[in-house]
Amino acid sequence: MNREAQRQQLLVRALWRDDAALQPWLRAGADKGLAAYRSNAGAVAERALTAAYPTVAALVGDESFAALARHFWSLHPPQRGDLGEWGDALPGFIAANPQLADEPYLADCARLDWALHRAARAADDPAPERPALDALADTDAAQLQARFAPGATVVPSRWPIVTIWRAHHAGASLGDARAALADGRAEAAFVWRDDGLVPRIDALTDAQATFTAALVAGGWLADALDAAGDAFAFDDWLARALGARWLFGFHTRSDTP
Repeated sequence: MNREAQRQQLLVRALWRDDAALQPWLRAGADKGLAAYRSNAGAVAERALTAAYPTVAALVGDESFAALARHFWSLHPPQRGDLGEWGDALPGFIAANPQLADEPYLADCARLDWALHRAARAADDPAPERPALDALADTDAAQLQARFAPGATVVPSRWPIVTIWRAHHAGASLGDARAALADGRAEAAFVWRDDGLVPRIDALTDAQATFTAALVAGGWLADALDAAGDAFAFDDWLARALGARWLFGFHTRSDTP
């Protein structure tokens, strides 16, 4: 049984790389089976990553993305059965790939894609009937934390990732994206899931991104205000956050849902 278990483990390893040293452990005629498994695994990798990273797929093209997905699968195979949870390492993989150095914005576009993918799969958190803002009136900001919509996260970038995303998914002009890249525009994206269970995206200024990221991470309101600086307009941010349903309210630690 130990030998059989070892043989099965080596078989799984052989699916990801062609290692001649493994062949003596494989049964006769296994090569064709391995080829079929590898081909199927590659197709699965393409489908899974295309679903999670549609902007990256659009930017590099079908053929290049297929090759990227298969190579990524071989180096970072899934560790669990739910393929929707697989692929989080792709942005780092892209950033470290010298063949993609001519598209330095691609890794951050991948981070934004993954944030949207995660928002779509985030656990439900029913919104209150009205925002819980009473604590703002009578509680020290040093004791307040924010409650955001499911999937809320900030993706900072020195590239115009929101403009690029909108050019591929929201009907914006590709010319706008090219112009933003040429201008060296930096954009921070805020991602959340709305009441209709649809992931949303919006652009934040540097101060807004700093403030929002601090709150999303569970920081205190006072600390987030300090980090954002004197130029940050909390009233404007609050109106925007409530209007777009990013924010469900503020609470003390003891009031955390």
